[in-house]
Amino acid sequence: MSKPDELLVEVAALVESGRSTQMSLTVVTGGAVITGRLAPEAVWRQRVSEVLTDSDRVGEFSAVFDTPVMNGPPTHLHFHVARILQGTVGIPETGGMYRVAIEDVSSWTVGDFSYSDH
Repeated sequence: MSKPDELLVEVAALVESGRSTQMSLTVVTGGAVITGRLAPEAVWRQRVSEVLTDSDRVGEFSAVFDTPVMNGPPTHLHFHVARILQGTVGIPETGGMYRVAIEDVSSWTVGDFSYSDH
C-alpha cells in the first residue's frame, strides 16, 4: 500500500488513545495473514522488554524497547496474542508479539481467525 489506509490509522489511533488491548484485527501483509489483538505501542514495548529481560541470551536487547513512543499518528500496528496463519494452524499456537507497518497492510478485517478440528 503506497498510502496508509486512513480508516486503519484511525483504528490504531483509538487503540493508542484508549490503552485497550481488546481490539481484534486480521491483516494481510507481505503475503502473510496475521491475526490477533492490538495493543498500544507503549504496552507492547513494555511486554517485549519484559520477555527479553527474562532471557539469558538476549536480555541486553530489552533496553531498546524502553525508548519512548513517538508522537503523531500511528505508523505501526502492535499485535499481541497474535498468530501467523499457515494452512490449518496459527504460529505460534500460544500467540506472539508482532509489529506491522500500517503502510504495508494490503487488506484487513475486524476480528481474529482461529481454526478448529471439529
